Amino acid sequence: MMKKLATALATIATLAIAAPAHADPITLDSGNIGDTFQIDLNGFSGNSSGVVDNLTSTLLLTLDEVTGDRYTFSYEVQNTTGNGLTSNISSFAFNVDPDISGASVTGAYSFAFVADGRGSDPRYPNQVGNVDVCFKARNSGSCSNGGGVSEGSTGAGMLNLFFDQDETEITLSDFFVRYQGITGAGHVTSATGGQTLTSDMPPGGTTTTGTPVPAPGMLGLLALALASLGFVRRWRQLAKPAYA
Repeated sequence: MMKKLATALATIATLAIAAPAHADPITLDSGNIGDTFQIDLNGFSGNSSGVVDNLTSTLLLTLDEVTGDRYTFSYEVQNTTGNGLTSNISSFAFNVDPDISGASVTGAYSFAFVADGRGSDPRYPNQVGNVDVCFKARNSGSCSNGGGVSEGSTGAGMLNLFFDQDETEITLSDFFVRYQGITGAGHVTSATGGQTLTSDMPPGGTTTTGTPVPAPGMLGLLALALASLGFVRRWRQLAKPAYA
């Protein structure tokens, strides 16, 4: 009995460690020209713990050119929502280090919203807050709007990131997408998607560079599993017969 309990708890601990929640940032320079980075995203409502099953997407970014103070990317947004759910991805966003001075975009998303420090910085709902830049399908005063890429579809284009001076290296992090017009998920009609894993896909192959970390909801299970395993060991010590 106790052996089975210990095995079950060990399994829970393993699952807790393996469950991905966030991924490493992407640091790149001119040596990454031609590399494609795949960012997988989930969907959540309320806050990051309210994950909506089957609400998913993928963002592909390919570094095309580095010209002094400008980094040029091709992008592809894949709405992989399925299993009876529908949604539109109305925007995608991320943070940039060092700070960008501007951005432009063409294709499926034709409007760029950049942080300018004047109180109208781009923001994402669901307790995400400010982001450095979002690329959106419609022109509005926020990153939450209509249009975009529907489930099972892909939208592509090009984007530019501009800096105040020449930058030999930049870092992209904290990727998000915004889902609108959701059906099939109960009361949820809009949601945010957060980065779960990042993969670097150089020409001719794919190499995973993201580091999955325990999801917040799994950390409690991990702690419970470890505490319970300690109890099992203590119980066995106390249960041993004493000999004179």
